[in-house]
Amino acid sequence: MSSTTTASSSARWLQLLMGIVCMAMIANLQYGWTLFVNPISEKYGWSRAAIQVAFTIFVLTETWLVPIEGYLVDKFGPRPVVMGGGILCGIGWVMNSYADSLPFLYFAAAVSGVGAGAVYGTCVGNALKWFPDRRGLAAGLTAAGFGAGSALTIIPISTMIKVDGYQMAFLYFGILQGVVVFLLSFLLKRAPEELSKQAGVANQIKVQQVKRNYQPLELLKQPVFWVMYIMFVMVAAGGLMATAQLGPIAKDFMIGDTPVNIMGLVLPALTFALAIDRVLNGLTRPFFGWVSDQIGREKTMFIAFSLEAIGILALYEFGQDPVAFVILTGIVFFAWGEIYSLFPSTCADTFGTKFAAGNAGLLYTAKGTASLLVPLSSVLTAATGSWHAVFIVGSIMNAIAALMAWYVLRPMRAKHMAAN
Repeated sequence: MSSTTTASSSARWLQLLMGIVCMAMIANLQYGWTLFVNPISEKYGWSRAAIQVAFTIFVLTETWLVPIEGYLVDKFGPRPVVMGGGILCGIGWVMNSYADSLPFLYFAAAVSGVGAGAVYGTCVGNALKWFPDRRGLAAGLTAAGFGAGSALTIIPISTMIKVDGYQMAFLYFGILQGVVVFLLSFLLKRAPEELSKQAGVANQIKVQQVKRNYQPLELLKQPVFWVMYIMFVMVAAGGLMATAQLGPIAKDFMIGDTPVNIMGLVLPALTFALAIDRVLNGLTRPFFGWVSDQIGREKTMFIAFSLEAIGILALYEFGQDPVAFVILTGIVFFAWGEIYSLFPSTCADTFGTKFAAGNAGLLYTAKGTASLLVPLSSVLTAATGSWHAVFIVGSIMNAIAALMAWYVLRPMRAKHMAAN
């Protein structure tokens, strides 16, 4: 598609839909992994800690290589990158089905991670380019596909593991997911470069956007980028540190197995809280993304991050009550997952559309940085003798990020926009 092509509304939404489906197809690589850990351990006698090293390798390769994959998207378009990513995702899971040694399992995780990162970075970057007028919503819906995509296949995968063994589940779902992504890649198209200037699109843009297109290496020289990066790390790490302790807090308060009835649905408190994670962690991404399209990025960040800080603190204070535990957990999850729509859209607004995939990929590495900080929560728990300090630190990190959004990022971006 040339830069002079007029993009119809249906064509844009079709591109977005295909990106969401691709994201749903790779979601199991991360969210379905937990189903395989115990069966692998039982078959080979490997410790769960040794097996989970594979998951760490997956997350790091999925996260840290996205800038390179994003650069390839900006240069060659989305089709070849998603095509290659789909092939690697399929091969990775097929390799898992045959892995009979830990090094083999780790290598398979790296292959899967590269593939998943290629698909993730491409689909988010493509959404940012196709929807300059609704970047927050488009990035949020795409990220929601990854966050909630495993919901449809968790039960079939779990059933296949029980009936046919985990190796067959890896093999068949690996092939299925890889083939779907591979086929959809043929339909993905590069967005017209002048899309934001088309009348039907330009009239809908409510947030300020820079006219200049920054290349990824230029991005690293911009102080406003590093402010966003630090904020991303703080909110991601703060949320991860708090949510990672849900099991221990439920056990400490002795409410984990207490039945909770909300609107007729009865589940044990901890199970209820974890179920809400999937739903609200998906909903928050398009919701806050849409809000940011209407009222601005920094104002939305201030609201969301403040809500997260209050939610974590309230969970620490009032979590002894089973119903309060479930509701406050929902607030914490709802105010946390929006970083995957707010930061990519803010990045594209600030540094331009042309290299949006590569630039968003650089910012996305903050997720990998945050994941490296999460083990510090265990150190903090061991040092203080309880998880209380973890909640306080998590709340403070979100509060600082909220204040930075309004008092640091907002004036810096305004100055940056005025100069470009």
